[in-house]
Amino acid sequence: MRTTLNLSDALTAEAKRRAASEGRTLTSYIEEALRDRLARSETPAAHQPLPTFGDPATSRFLVDIDDRDALWEALDEGHGR
Repeated sequence: MRTTLNLSDALTAEAKRRAASEGRTLTSYIEEALRDRLARSETPAAHQPLPTFGDPATSRFLVDIDDRDALWEALDEGHGR
């Protein structure tokens, strides 16, 4: 299949340089890069929830968020839920 891509000049130049250094065509280089990227994106990484301190239902928190030292102390002690 023939497709037209609009790539920046700098990106194209670097891809051509790397392809040439490996003795490959630009097409084969881009195909491999695209295959690698698509393979990695099939299973997105699960995001870890941020710790909370207090009762989200009442918005009452056990740590004063304006007190930087208290926040760090709570995080260091592992009181997050």
